[in-house]
Amino acid sequence: MSLIIPKKLEKGDKIGFISPSAGLAPFAMHRIEKAIQTFEELGYKVKIAKNALKNRGYVSGTIEERVDDIHSMFKDPEIKMIICTIGGNHSNQLVKHLNYDLIKRNPKIFIGYSDITVLHFAIQSQANLATYYGPCIMTQFGEYPKIMNYTLGYFKKELTDEESKSSYEICPSKTWTDEVLDWFKKQDLQRPRTQSPHKGYKWLKSGKSRGEILGGTIPSINHLAGTKYWINPKEKIYFFDIPEDPSDIRKGLSIGDIDSYLADLNNLGLFDSIRGLIIGRPPHYSQEEDLQLRKLILKYMDRKKCPILYNVNIGHTDPIITLRYGAIVEIDSYANKFRVV
Repeated sequence: MSLIIPKKLEKGDKIGFISPSAGLAPFAMHRIEKAIQTFEELGYKVKIAKNALKNRGYVSGTIEERVDDIHSMFKDPEIKMIICTIGGNHSNQLVKHLNYDLIKRNPKIFIGYSDITVLHFAIQSQANLATYYGPCIMTQFGEYPKIMNYTLGYFKKELTDEESKSSYEICPSKTWTDEVLDWFKKQDLQRPRTQSPHKGYKWLKSGKSRGEILGGTIPSINHLAGTKYWINPKEKIYFFDIPEDPSDIRKGLSIGDIDSYLADLNNLGLFDSIRGLIIGRPPHYSQEEDLQLRKLILKYMDRKKCPILYNVNIGHTDPIITLRYGAIVEIDSYANKFRVV
């Protein structure tokens, strides 16, 4: 069954802010305020959900509060896009409590990344709604001194009525950053983050393949294994977004942990069933760790003859692209291209 594709954003539309996982908003309100300013300068209005600015330890609100915010935003006819403040690790608490009939009856843009992966899978599988893996409020739209041009450009290509395109090439950014400037000490207001030259795409395996895009952040994907919210990866072009170490955001997720998560997915038959693999640029990796990750990916894909694209602007380093789940994409090592077709 084809996914329901929501309408594009038009100038004057209202955008809803929610916090379905981590409760960091009250500790870095300047990032929220900057995002509001950014959207208003782009010609949109903003509405903040009732519980989005709360903190209850490692989450923003109770399960009931976070679910109520999602339902309220989908029910509100003025809201045309729902965007998450930030990720976290507890969106999985919500999936059993969402009213998927309500969501299906009120289709609209839903966007975020990191552990918002869990909600993307749940909404697609239960409400048949195409959602978007892309920027969040605090991490991208709240960037100082402004959202990065590359991030905004691909957001507009995918989601706005004046610039959206049905077919386009996704090129690597010219520069990138994974620098951490402490939001809570407002170090991010002192200067822009330092950028490094982007060395372009790397191909771990050559080939050309086309298929529907699916994927998300490790280990958020793994939260869904064996549940009704899992989406069959057969014949998909799959992407992995590698996050930071949850105990220290200045480090990348350890190779040992990634190996364990990939073993889960291997046991589910994922690597035997996909048509191609895209790996987002990992944050805070040394050259040695980067090499270890590439070797690890090849170990799990050794029996599969399909292209593997590495070092893509997805997720946990900036700038990033916006991807619509279910879109047909093509990866082609011979032409060194990644395209939405």
